[in-house]
Order: sequence, then structure tokens, then C-alpha cells
Amino acid sequence: MGERTDDDFVRDAIAAERRELADLLDTLAPEQWDAPSLCAGWRVREVAAHMSLGFRYPLPRVLWELVRARGGLHRMTDRRARADAAALGTSQLAAALRDHARHPWRPPVGGIAAALGHDVVHGLDITVALGLGREVPHQRLRPLLERVTVKSGRFFGADLTGVRLVADDLDWSFGTGPELVGPAQELLLVAFGRGVPGTRLRGAARERFGTP
Repeated sequence: MGERTDDDFVRDAIAAERRELADLLDTLAPEQWDAPSLCAGWRVREVAAHMSLGFRYPLPRVLWELVRARGGLHRMTDRRARADAAALGTSQLAAALRDHARHPWRPPVGGIAAALGHDVVHGLDITVALGLGREVPHQRLRPLLERVTVKSGRFFGADLTGVRLVADDLDWSFGTGPELVGPAQELLLVAFGRGVPGTRLRGAARERFGTP
């Protein structure tokens, strides 16, 4: 057997993340499926539907949906998430992640690491919003945190200029300026443009990022 590569480890992390999230989704009560997520305007069920879109639709169908949305990627994903969340049962939404744990789907940019980021961040959109206390393993967080830049933050709607993000449970920091300190997975959410509820983030920059 050949030596394992970094991509092999990322593929394993993706598969583990999808299976764990599928198991967690299977435990949710109906009211939790209908609760708001950290994705503005989406409930938990819309996030789950969106996470499996790339598995359930072949590329020609995705391109057709993009044409229907007049080239608007966000418009297309929002439309499909809402339609699929209404059409599929909760067990189907969970199974779509579990059954495609090794699916090679990747976002249009960013490669395999972006696929891991897609799963981890959307998983946190669900679990943090529901207050479930799930901790993503650090070995899955680190490659995502190491890719954080001001430019990537801007893409996701986060202004990371003039701020220093400092993880208190992992040897990682980014940027310069007033500090925002907290768990690595919550700082990842900040870098992906999410407002993080709760009180685990602290520091001089806390108010700037809208954390209560």
C-alpha cells in the first residue's frame, strides 16, 4: 500500500463528519428540525437539505437549476434547500449524509478542504444553534482554520481586518488587533460570517462581531 497523503486524511475526516452528523440528525425531535439555524432564513431542515444537494443531484441538474436561478448561486441553493426540505422526510435527509459519506463532491472552488469546511460549518450551523454542545475534533478544525484569510472571510461576509482571533483550546491565532478569544470551532464560525450565540467568546473585539 502507498503512503497516505494529506488528502486521504481529509477524506476520512469528511466521511466521519457526515456519519456523525447523520447519527445526530436521527436523534432530533420534530421541533428541533423546525428550529432556526445559524444560516439566516434557514431552519435545521433547510441546512440538512442543502448539505446533501451535491450528492442527490447530478451536475447537469445543478447547472440547470443555476440557469433557472439566472446564474445566482445563492438564489439557486436557497430555492433548492427550501424545496427539498419540504419534499424529503427527516430520515431521508439524515440518510443522504450517511449514504454518501465517501461521495467525492467538492464546492466549485477550494478543493477537498473546502468540502470538509462545508460539512463542518453547516454541521455547526445546526448544533450550535440548537445548543447541543457537540465538539468537532480538532484534527478536522485545524486544516480549516489554517486556510482562514481576510479574503476568505470577506467571501463569507466576515470582516476580519484589524482583529486577532485566538483559540483558547487549540494552538491557533490569526490577524492583528483587538482580540476575539474562544473555542476554535466558534472562531471558525466567525470566520465564516456567522453570529455565534452564547458567552464563550470574549475579548475586546467581542462586541464588534455581534455576540450577545
